Amino acid sequence: MAKVVVTGGAGFIGSHIVDKLVARKHEVHIIDDLSSGSRDNIAHQPQVKLHVLDIRSDEARECVETLEPDFVVHAAAQVSVRVSMDQPALDTDLNVTGLVNILAALKNRKGAHVVFLSSGGAIYGEQIAFPAKEDHPIKPESVYGLSKRVGEEYLEFWSRTWGVTSTALRLSNVYGPRQNPHGEAGVVAIFCERLLAGKSIAINGSGKQTRDFVYVEDVAEAVGRSVDTRVTGEFNIGTAKETSVTALAEQLRALTAPSAEIIYAEAKPGEQMRSCIDNSAAKAKLSWSPLVGFERGLQHTVSWYRTKES
Repeated sequence: MAKVVVTGGAGFIGSHIVDKLVARKHEVHIIDDLSSGSRDNIAHQPQVKLHVLDIRSDEARECVETLEPDFVVHAAAQVSVRVSMDQPALDTDLNVTGLVNILAALKNRKGAHVVFLSSGGAIYGEQIAFPAKEDHPIKPESVYGLSKRVGEEYLEFWSRTWGVTSTALRLSNVYGPRQNPHGEAGVVAIFCERLLAGKSIAINGSGKQTRDFVYVEDVAEAVGRSVDTRVTGEFNIGTAKETSVTALAEQLRALTAPSAEIIYAEAKPGEQMRSCIDNSAAKAKLSWSPLVGFERGLQHTVSWYRTKES
């Protein structure tokens, strides 16, 4: 059993990670300011200690120093591409300064290991190869993608300088139960909420833009295996399959409200046209593969939102 701190552990992805780590019998602590996370997401894990702190604060850094964890899973982040383009200073403050503040607590913890949730879509920008491998050119189209790449560079520096090893998981588009349609900008969550309320849904752009949708429990399992193995480096965590936003909208409409209208609106800055990542390195080094297919994952997600609404 190891002691693990999960930043953002009351959030969408973070709470699923907490579930996986608890199932592996680890001692888990959460640092979360609850700005987008929720106590409801972790209410079923009473043995987990929640520290309500901002990752940028002295108190959060001191908390990590006091706990002396074996692992830190850094899931806390500003995750909206659109927010990052509208408020680049905010995105950088949360995603870079916040990470560095937590890392600073580990300077005297040689041998500690960080699992960092990076981005497998936003880091690469407009791809020249499909699916993209980890050595694909890195040319982010958004401040969000840039902040995640900068985070990876900080991790590499911490490893060389202070012996804090790390795994960077470059996630594709994560969806599933507990995603907040308001604070976390996930298109699946937004569409589910509107369709179940009998409203139309809007697609920004042509709808031909594609994403690699990966189910949240598969992502949590990748984190669990990163803790199990302490493998170092960057790994794509996705399905290597492209789905257009229009196809997504039509599948969700068929599951929820077949007569709902799909409206097309102006494209938003910072959003790339195609995104799809290769997961063969994760298969080889983490023995990880996505287990939940897209159709089944959407069914699980819709069922959760139906329960939430009732």
